[in-house]
Amino acid sequence: MREAPPNARAKARQSPGRNGYRYKQQFGVVVIVENEREQERAYARLQRAGFKKLRVVTV
Repeated sequence: MREAPPNARAKARQSPGRNGYRYKQQFGVVVIVENEREQERAYARLQRAGFKKLRVVTV
């Protein structure tokens, strides 16, 4: 992935969109598990590992 020059990134952070929304870049990891029980275990393990912003998703 090609990264924008530092001055372009700074400008993008300063100027909001037409509706006033300011985008905040976030990063995440998706873990695919077999069932709900594994999902609960994975969530608990990540909590114990110190991750604070966890989201549970079912699709």
